[in-house]
Amino acid sequence: MFKSIKNRYLRYFTVFIYFVIIFFCAIELNFLWLFGYSPDMKDIKTPSMSLSSEVYTADGKLIGRFYKENRSPVDFKSISPNLINALVATEDARFYKHGGVDFFAFATSMLSTAKGERRGGSTITQQLAKNLFSTRKRKSQGVIRHIPVLRTVVFKFKEWLTAFKIEHLYTKQQILTLYLNTVPFGNNSYGIKTATLKYFNKTPDEVNPAEAATLVGMLKATSTYNPITNPEKATERRNVALSQMQKYGYLSKADYATYSQKPIGLDLSYVERSGQEDSYIRRAVEKWLDKWCKQNDYDLYEDGLKIYTTIDSHLQQYAEEAVAQKMKMLQKRFNNLWGNKNPWRDSKGVEIKDFLLKAEQRLPIYKLLTKKYNGDTTQINTYFQRKKKMTVFTWSGDKDTTFSSVDSIKYYTKILNTGMMTMEPSTGKIKVWVGGIDHKFFNYDHVNQAKRQAGSTFKPFAYVTALDNGFTPCDKFTDKPVTIKYKDNGKDDVWQPNNADFHFSYREMSLRWAMGKSVNSITAQVTEHVGWDKVVEYAHKMGIESPLKSVPSVSLGSNDVSVFEMVRAYSTFLNKGEKVDPLLVTKITDQKGNVIEEFTLKAEKVLSEETAWLMLYMFRGGMEEPGGTSQALWEYPSLWKKNNQIGGKTGTSSDYVDGWYMGITKDLVTGIWVGADDRSVHFTTSETGEGSHTALPIFGAFMEKVYADPKSGYTYGPFPKPWVKITKEYMCPSPIIREDTTTTDSLALPIDSAVIVPPPATEENPENKTPPPNKK
Repeated sequence: MFKSIKNRYLRYFTVFIYFVIIFFCAIELNFLWLFGYSPDMKDIKTPSMSLSSEVYTADGKLIGRFYKENRSPVDFKSISPNLINALVATEDARFYKHGGVDFFAFATSMLSTAKGERRGGSTITQQLAKNLFSTRKRKSQGVIRHIPVLRTVVFKFKEWLTAFKIEHLYTKQQILTLYLNTVPFGNNSYGIKTATLKYFNKTPDEVNPAEAATLVGMLKATSTYNPITNPEKATERRNVALSQMQKYGYLSKADYATYSQKPIGLDLSYVERSGQEDSYIRRAVEKWLDKWCKQNDYDLYEDGLKIYTTIDSHLQQYAEEAVAQKMKMLQKRFNNLWGNKNPWRDSKGVEIKDFLLKAEQRLPIYKLLTKKYNGDTTQINTYFQRKKKMTVFTWSGDKDTTFSSVDSIKYYTKILNTGMMTMEPSTGKIKVWVGGIDHKFFNYDHVNQAKRQAGSTFKPFAYVTALDNGFTPCDKFTDKPVTIKYKDNGKDDVWQPNNADFHFSYREMSLRWAMGKSVNSITAQVTEHVGWDKVVEYAHKMGIESPLKSVPSVSLGSNDVSVFEMVRAYSTFLNKGEKVDPLLVTKITDQKGNVIEEFTLKAEKVLSEETAWLMLYMFRGGMEEPGGTSQALWEYPSLWKKNNQIGGKTGTSSDYVDGWYMGITKDLVTGIWVGADDRSVHFTTSETGEGSHTALPIFGAFMEKVYADPKSGYTYGPFPKPWVKITKEYMCPSPIIREDTTTTDSLALPIDSAVIVPPPATEENPENKTPPPNKK
């Protein structure tokens, strides 16, 4: 049919146009499902904003949503001409001249790319097609998505088709309005109204040319040109936008010179009141699914997913109640301890004089103020001293007050926080996730995001290394001074650990007694015998992913780890020696309930069943051995019904900075950390700051609530009987010590003596005595 065209070049051109038309038609019709879905005119007429994804507990309770409804759409007349001009000048100078696709700009961008100067050729309408109608999302992809170059061509053609449809149905003003109402501006800001309020505390009709250029400049890369986190790059990008405005006649030379010299001028005082039902769990789910979403091209904020977690709503409630009850008491204790004195102290107890200044300098706004005032510390200090109204967290409810920035730093630095996680080792399911005391005021997650010194809760890794390499729970060491020579980065060094009370009893103690009583000197000897490299190896293979410095003190918890890691590692003991990857999400469905993905348990054998069971027996020593550091749990009498058994390990880092408790029942493992976010703020004595006095009470209160609820599914009972024949000796009762004992677990500081609190009288224990080790 083309042979009738005599001119060869015209014939080639006609064939090319013919096949382009056929190709466009094939894309529009999704021929043989090769090209994926394309939005039709009905979709264009009624554009669907993103669908929220919902997060549910294991028992079906809605606990959060992911959505972008904080867009707060505005109409065209409510948008400053400065924003319109900045957008058109920077993103699409020929916007008013094309019909959706600017072929001239596309051709010049191709030439620039060929010369090595990469430049985009997409129009505002094309960008709207890509963002609002998801022309590159999964449902818009066909079989051809597997062919790299052709895939890109199809994406581009599909954007062109959609852009033509948009231009056919909407005016230029409507397109600009739709674009500005839907585009993301970083920092969880979607739409121009949310962005102007968040960055400048202004409505969209109030922004000046510099502010408009800052916001439009962000569209190229919201993270790179974020004025909060990257003020210098944001300023450079803003000035590029301003120069484009001058180039195309939207700004005079004089105005360009004025605005390009101004600082960014952020005003971050606006507070979004509506929120997103945010919580530590919602954030944890988002982080947990981040990799999956990227691999499968899903957006939690747009695709309307239903996410089913492993969280038990009842246990979660009990954990939050226990945290609130005990942390309120701990905060009162802390406030009484320090009174009007500043608690930020160095290791010698001396107040850190420049603490507040350094805290100010860590704030994102400090760099902006330094630039704004040319480093004038007087003006910067005046800003931080200026009083303003704000709402602050208190244990009696949110409180409106008038604080300066310095007042706020002082107030929040003194507040104690916590992280708590409970897991069912047999299934790997996370049942409880408490990332802190109040997500609205403290966004930092203390379960998986924060890492702190583990103190004595790390000692079990030394003992499990010993048991798995020839030792038995009955092997004995003498509590005496220890000197260990080693090399640190090639240099000779010596380590001489003290016990927590700076006292050595010179008694022979079994490994079970030593771990239960948390004796530093014996832990050090065990570490020396098995090798600190070996202890690090065992900690890593059981689930500790944080880097661990291989030195003799590693077993005393000198490294930083997370609550999440510790719970995962401890769960190995209850799970017959199998390490499991904790599950937070079990399945994901679409809006109609169709299953998109199911997540299954991943397990790896890392310990023998004998070693795992012997470690459970060792953990019971915290309750049953003389001076066991878990014996404060006897103060919770309802925990000890029906021959119930609990194992655990307390932990306290140097200077009482971090308090830990790792609790184990026959079904669950719970990890709890307590402390201030700044490590220079802490308790000063064992009676106030030991893990047995800070973290352990939360565990006690939590388990009382769990056991009191017959519907929880978790009942009283002893630990499991040996899963295999136990070949090693473990029944070696320790002598009853008729003297006051210390239940300490800190790394280095002296403490006062404390008497073991006996359990209440029961039928199993009629004489009201501390029970000896269970002789199985």
